[in-house]
Amino acid sequence: MAIRNLRYEGDEILKKRSREVDVIDEKIQTLIDDMIETMHKYNGVGLAAVQVGVLKRVVVIDLYDDNGPIVFINPAILKTKGEQEVDEGCLSFPNQFAKVIRPAEVVVEYIDREGKKRKLKAKELLAQAICHETDHLNGEVFVDKILPGTLEYIEPDKE
Repeated sequence: MAIRNLRYEGDEILKKRSREVDVIDEKIQTLIDDMIETMHKYNGVGLAAVQVGVLKRVVVIDLYDDNGPIVFINPAILKTKGEQEVDEGCLSFPNQFAKVIRPAEVVVEYIDREGKKRKLKAKELLAQAICHETDHLNGEVFVDKILPGTLEYIEPDKE
């Protein structure tokens, strides 16, 4: 496993649509492991492959609960319900936080890392993370969705 370099605001790759994963081979498994390690290093809740420079439809999410990381390959949001105003940040936009509107619930269909097709109903933070990361796969970033006047820049702690 390895820490991958994050892509940041202004990098053109963040505006590109990611391609479907056709085969879950060793290369994809290594990408997944590296993405999980990278996400954990930077204390992220989610990470899309495009954020480490790979235009593949792969997402990892970890709510830091007893379930551990969830891997979504080729995720497709089938249904949304309700809405929630949430605070959001992004590893590709460090120290920037804002309010956005996200669905309160989603149903997502995806392939897990073992190649099994799955469907998941998610609420609250997990729904938010699925939407945020799926947006990345479509070349959309959270700063394009922020509610006016809510963007804050937080200075990182200097130790």
